[in-house]
Amino acid sequence: KLPADFDVAEASNRFPVEYTQSMNTVLTQELDRFNTLTSMIRKSLKEMKLAIKGVVLMSAALEAAVNSLKVGRVPELWLGKSYPSLKSLGSYMTDLYVRVGWFAEWASATIPEIMWIDRFYFTQGFLTGAKQNYARKYGIAIDLLDYDFLVVKDEEEFYDKPPEDGVHVRGMYFEGARWNAQTMALDESEARVLYTKVPMIWFKPCK
Repeated sequence: KLPADFDVAEASNRFPVEYTQSMNTVLTQELDRFNTLTSMIRKSLKEMKLAIKGVVLMSAALEAAVNSLKVGRVPELWLGKSYPSLKSLGSYMTDLYVRVGWFAEWASATIPEIMWIDRFYFTQGFLTGAKQNYARKYGIAIDLLDYDFLVVKDEEEFYDKPPEDGVHVRGMYFEGARWNAQTMALDESEARVLYTKVPMIWFKPCK
């Protein structure tokens, strides 16, 4: 099920380095990181098959990876090239397919109107890129900027257009709390519900 590696050169042509749009650079860097991870997974699985058949020597790293797969854990061999994750093997692979699929859509179309923060390999690069766009647009030093976080009340209105400054972000969760859409404030969790989805938030750079 692993998709082929991204064509980073083609993505760089479609989304060239621009002074006013740092997200182009963020995209190509993310594609590079995911290529490194999926290439490692693909290569190690092929080597495992050969080692099990006795064609090549079973190294200690490969043996540990095989043992991890047997009990549904993500091998340390993969985690060394991976984004941070505590998921079990099945959930990890499902999550990886979602992440890679989202970036494939981005690379073949245009910059998404809504950014899913839980799909980035290196989240800090994305957050810095959004700040950098604002800093260059208004001529403000990036180290003088921070983020203001505003919950978007009418989400559907903004699904097809990004904000003038900053980014609309989804993909986060509250732990031990929930969002009350009526009072527009945090509220107590409902009974036996530990995690709830955070509504779409406008990450708005500010000085």
